[in-house]
Amino acid sequence: MRRADVEHELARLPALSSVELRREWARVTARPCPAVSPAMLRLALAWELQADVHGGLSRRTQQRLDQIAGAKTRTAEVRPGMRLVREWNGTVHVVTIAEDRVIHWNGQTWNSLSEVARAITGTRWSGPAFFGLRQKRKAA
Repeated sequence: MRRADVEHELARLPALSSVELRREWARVTARPCPAVSPAMLRLALAWELQADVHGGLSRRTQQRLDQIAGAKTRTAEVRPGMRLVREWNGTVHVVTIAEDRVIHWNGQTWNSLSEVARAITGTRWSGPAFFGLRQKRKAA
């Protein structure tokens, strides 16, 4: 679909009835229509049409939303300027996150906290879990 087509499709959404909106949802997404109001369905359709042309969510954002929806754990965001400290086998390890989000530990740069955790422990660890950024949610 081209950009001009999307603009045309978006412009016609307000005039569609509930039945037409549901039909349009099936055509655009090939998924079952959610049980939402027509107003919400118009918004969802608008997003789907635009995402098709301009791209959807980034992988990182999608993972974050999936994690929130699952509600099993909560992971704090790694921010520039952070210092993460973890004691392991009697040695204190300090990881810093630079302004450009580059991870520094032991005089080297690393691609992920999980790589650092693996280097420290010699086993596969979730970096956010190892450094205390991921915590299980308490039952409500």
